Amino acid sequence: MMRAIRAEKARRAAESERERIAKDAERIRARCQSLAGFVREAWHVLEPTQKLVWNWHLDALCAHLEAITDGRINRLLANVPPGSSKSVIVSVMWQAWEWGPKGLASLRYLTTAFNDGPVKRDTRKCRDLILSEWYRSLWPEVKLNRTGETSFANTSTGTREGVPFGSLTSQRGDRLIIDDPHSTETAESPAERTATTRKFREGAQNRLNDQEASAIVVIMQRLHEEDVSGVIKKLGMDYVHLMLPMEFEPERKCVTCIGFEDPRTYDGELLDPVRFPPDVVANLKRDMGSYAFAGQYQQRPVPREGGMFKREWFAGKIISQAPAGTRWVRHWDLAATKKVTAARTAGVKLGRAPDGSFIVGHVVKTQDEGNKVRMLIKATAEVDGKSVDISLPQDPGQAGKVQAKDMVAMLAGWKVTAEPETGDKITRAEPFSSQCEAGNVYLVAGEWNEDYLDELCMFPGGSFKDQVDGSSGAFGKLINAPRSGHEVEITGLY
Repeated sequence: MMRAIRAEKARRAAESERERIAKDAERIRARCQSLAGFVREAWHVLEPTQKLVWNWHLDALCAHLEAITDGRINRLLANVPPGSSKSVIVSVMWQAWEWGPKGLASLRYLTTAFNDGPVKRDTRKCRDLILSEWYRSLWPEVKLNRTGETSFANTSTGTREGVPFGSLTSQRGDRLIIDDPHSTETAESPAERTATTRKFREGAQNRLNDQEASAIVVIMQRLHEEDVSGVIKKLGMDYVHLMLPMEFEPERKCVTCIGFEDPRTYDGELLDPVRFPPDVVANLKRDMGSYAFAGQYQQRPVPREGGMFKREWFAGKIISQAPAGTRWVRHWDLAATKKVTAARTAGVKLGRAPDGSFIVGHVVKTQDEGNKVRMLIKATAEVDGKSVDISLPQDPGQAGKVQAKDMVAMLAGWKVTAEPETGDKITRAEPFSSQCEAGNVYLVAGEWNEDYLDELCMFPGGSFKDQVDGSSGAFGKLINAPRSGHEVEITGLY
């Protein structure tokens, strides 16, 4: 009885859908002439319970795929964060759109990913969309005569073959879609990563039916500087590069040959603040760590062992507590504004032990601003105690002098120094880096250790530099002998 009831409900729902489509067919077909319009109209078929959250980055992705369809480009590398609907648009919707609304049902697709899980998922989705009542009512000329889990075909000789990236042999297509060829588990392995990039260079390029008319689309999150995206860039391969980081970095603004320009304007502006609001992004950074976030979300992978600091320098350098007699300085690197999400305020407590070694005793950081920062600095000073010197940067100009004077007044009773910083961030970090490389820097064990090391080892390429700046400032204070008789020193206030 229940089965009969469910069947009757399904029949009525299908009939209702047919009637709705029949009444509005011309409007739907007209809107589906653009890929973005097709995605909006077809979304409910694949995701009936999940509302489509539209954002400009989806328009950008659709526009670049349309440029392939109309022959303006035939190679596309797209780096976008996870959760941005990249697979459903590139690996599912695009094929259904080209076969139906664009009348290109003879196109043959070869799709691949790092394993058969996403290959099967996206092949099923594309097949189910084409077999749906909605699609068949609008484009009845597209008829499937083979409907396998990883392979299907239509009566116009169009096909879709889905294979794991490692098995990319023998098949050919008019469209080769490479959707995340690396996995997060294997991208760090030199052997696995090299095998994947070699397969891309030696196996993917000759999987096309026509080298000029056929197209390759590589869409992926960055996992390593020597991943497939890195190889494309390093070799100067002729790919249009659509690069959309979660947080905007003006110096890396994406502009492509089809007329696209990243519309964001300020440093740290989010890609999709509805789907990924600031608190969600902050949690992702915290939970994933700076290294993973930089690659997967910022499309700017930096090796864990590279730059001015190397993780290996800190192996065996985590200690339970600092020795007695350590002299401490807490230096604060102050962010200018909360609007710039890639900036933070950080206070690094650095000590010099009696034997001359240096100890990072504690790090505190925040993206708050104004009075909340003042409260944090004061509260941290009270926890540190008055034996810990406090060092503050003094920004140039009258406003910087006023801020420094206000901070020093708030910290009456502590030894506070506020001085202008000289030189760029890299120059300031070099002396501290040298001591780290020499094995003279230790860390007191704490929950902040991993994030601190992530930032150091990505410097100067990472989004965040505040903990490095805090370390450099504290180090500069420690190597200068204290001046006796001065409780407070404020340079250049008048």
